[in-house]
Amino acid sequence: MSMRAISAKQAERPDGMRRSAGAAPRATAGHAEPQAAVRGPDAQGPDAPGTPRMTVARCLRAEALRLRRSPLIPLHLACSATAGLACGAYFAYAPWDPALGADAYAQFLGACMPLMTGIVCGLDIDAEREVGELANLTAVPSRRRAIAARWVALIAMGSAALALAMGVFAGILALAGRNVLPAEAYLGSAAGLAAGSAVLYALLLAAALRFGRNVAIGVGAAGLACALFSVGGLAHGLMTGELTAAAGGIFGAAPFAWPARLGSLAVEAAIAAGGAGNAGLAANAGSNAVAAAAWQTSLLCAVVTAIALIALLAWFNRYEDRRR
Repeated sequence: MSMRAISAKQAERPDGMRRSAGAAPRATAGHAEPQAAVRGPDAQGPDAPGTPRMTVARCLRAEALRLRRSPLIPLHLACSATAGLACGAYFAYAPWDPALGADAYAQFLGACMPLMTGIVCGLDIDAEREVGELANLTAVPSRRRAIAARWVALIAMGSAALALAMGVFAGILALAGRNVLPAEAYLGSAAGLAAGSAVLYALLLAAALRFGRNVAIGVGAAGLACALFSVGGLAHGLMTGELTAAAGGIFGAAPFAWPARLGSLAVEAAIAAGGAGNAGLAANAGSNAVAAAAWQTSLLCAVVTAIALIALLAWFNRYEDRRR
């Protein structure tokens, strides 16, 4: 074939297919050469332009979206409303001192928190394991941020439930004309209950991840018994009127007792300051004793909660699910 015929055949090809003999392929318009590929917004990797970072704020937003359809929210609402209605109705018409009733109610909520925390953590991790084998917590760029956001989300949900339970109780007492405590006492009690529960969420999240739902619930049930003993027993306090969290006994230093103690001490501080309540309670829970107990328990709770959270983050970063 003559050179003129070869040139004619090459002229018939599209522009992108024309190549001279022995020449390396050249990049066409709009296409980079393979050796110098440009990373676009959809490119993967930590240094890819436009790739969103995994921040704590984004993790918390993801948790909020996840919890919108979670059965844990109806569970929290049902438990808090039931507790507030039942106990509020009882103390609104029972012949007991309403200040003592508020103190007993705070201790009751605090004593139930270990068990409720175990149930919530167990159900949440069990559902996460069923849906995606914990992929939302483990198959992410930062496991620490993921588990920290889950911890904060569960605490926020529990805190809202405690505030609702305390508000319903106080509202029923007010409607019955038997409320003798200021609103600050109920707000402080709800805050103390939530703060004392923070360490329980860290401990029982780890238990649910490592051992499963049933172990987390079992540990929470044991914590319920510990909390009841730490305050001397609610039945004894209601019958004798000698009910105070200022003397928690040997179980008062256990983390399971901190929600009950901190929640109750806020109520007892208001009682001691305002003179409400009976003489037995005022004698046992004087302002100095209550303030000292609240300060010691709060400091111990803050230190142990920080240690537990740091330990949870470090442990979960190397966590491998052995329950598959």
